[in-house]
Amino acid sequence: MEDFSHPAKPVALARPRGAHRLEAFSLKLNRRLTLYRRCTLDQWILIEVDAAIRSFCERPGYVQIQEKRLLADFWVSYSDRQEVVLLPGSAAAEAMSQGVTFEGDGAIDVRIISSADLAASRTWIDNRKRMLPCLVITRGLLGQFLSDAVERFVASPKALSAIEREFSGGDPILARAAVFGLLYAGRITAPELRANALSPTTLFVAEESGL
Repeated sequence: MEDFSHPAKPVALARPRGAHRLEAFSLKLNRRLTLYRRCTLDQWILIEVDAAIRSFCERPGYVQIQEKRLLADFWVSYSDRQEVVLLPGSAAAEAMSQGVTFEGDGAIDVRIISSADLAASRTWIDNRKRMLPCLVITRGLLGQFLSDAVERFVASPKALSAIEREFSGGDPILARAAVFGLLYAGRITAPELRANALSPTTLFVAEESGL
């Protein structure tokens, strides 16, 4: 396995024949990403919105599986560990077919994601996909005062529509962005987003309060 301790930049990759070109902007990295598979976009969303993940890199380098050198999909860094992620495709298929157990070098593990794993997170992914553009277009516009005020307001569960009425002043976009930003930072939670579509009735609550 290559040294993934701190990938400097993604491996350059020409668009595979017949693949879509998927562009995204990462708030964690403050840069654009170019992805070529829908499952890679879905996994990026899960990585991007996970408050426990400090940093990541798409296409960080290669893993050696038996005699084959295959491109990993992501390198991910947490506060206490790092891992390399393989998504459904050639690398994951080879790893599973060989029954390989990855222990890394004591610092990095390799995690294999299945199509079923992504399907189980479909609602969560779709909801966060709807939120991210709001965060991107309002970055640099949100004041700490608004975010703190919203967090205090949801000390008990509040519907998104109630939060927007309280703080919008006629334009709900910044109030909505404050809610999504607090969720992104792990300061508030909305467990129903894992099973139900985001709507005006979705309840948000401060993390320490619980639902």
